[in-house]
Amino acid sequence: MPDTKQHHIVCKHEQHNVRVAFWLHGDANSDHVIVCVHGLTRLATDFDALAAGLLQDAAARGLPTPRIVCIDVPGRGGSDWLPNPEWYQVPVYASLMLQVLAQLQPIRKLDWVGTSMGGLIGLAVAATQNTPLWPLSVPLHKMVLNDVGPEIAWEAVQRIGDYVADTGYFATFEQGLQYLEGRCAPFGPHTPEQWRALNTPALVPHPAGGWRLHYDPAIAQVFTHVTPESFAQGTEVLWQVYDGLTLPLLVVRGAESDLLPAAAARAMQQRGPRAQLVEFAGVGHAPTLVQPEQIAAVSHFLL
Repeated sequence: MPDTKQHHIVCKHEQHNVRVAFWLHGDANSDHVIVCVHGLTRLATDFDALAAGLLQDAAARGLPTPRIVCIDVPGRGGSDWLPNPEWYQVPVYASLMLQVLAQLQPIRKLDWVGTSMGGLIGLAVAATQNTPLWPLSVPLHKMVLNDVGPEIAWEAVQRIGDYVADTGYFATFEQGLQYLEGRCAPFGPHTPEQWRALNTPALVPHPAGGWRLHYDPAIAQVFTHVTPESFAQGTEVLWQVYDGLTLPLLVVRGAESDLLPAAAARAMQQRGPRAQLVEFAGVGHAPTLVQPEQIAAVSHFLL
């Protein structure tokens, strides 16, 4: 069962305190830590089903119970909104995540599961290994990139940027759930119960009454500064980071994904850490890691 208590770690950025919220699953004292980081407008609770599956699998295999830490990226869920919208970008997130890792010690083995933006943050975190910024005495052990990689589609980024700023107004909770089910349709088929479990935490009361989405609309501002040129430069840097990795890496891809091109996923199998690749039919961007076959793929790789 998921932890019912939300935890917080206080980090700093440019002298500002930033509370980062997380949910803890498994053995709170384990030094095998699995960090799970969500996508752009999502929440740590997206990983509830995956965490439960990992714990069940570990028990079935007779393995020690890991400590699974599912983080709300600042601007989302229970974490603080950032005072400067310009800070809503991957390098800042990575800096905060490094501070979180420093406060989660002891860590003997660190695995990273990142969906979409969470995977890009993971690559940025990985880039700090072998530098004074790295807070641990051990390197990253394994990484799962869920429907993301060093090369993503510019058109998909534009599509996402078009809707992020709208956190909506819904007169009733059910209207909000219905809206989210439509917005999340590329995630692939889910039962009504699965949709409700995924999206209930994504709605919070609106100040004017009714409901809204559970993130700071200012996270959209960063999209206004992205140009095709800066996007291409970022892709080049990410490939350099990726090619420098030596850890075992799994790429999970929705076969219908418009964000992670099939050719890029194949290139990830041939370059750098030579990732393992698993694809799921009938799923776009991004697999939710809720369905049993998706959980099994990640669990088999990590455990």
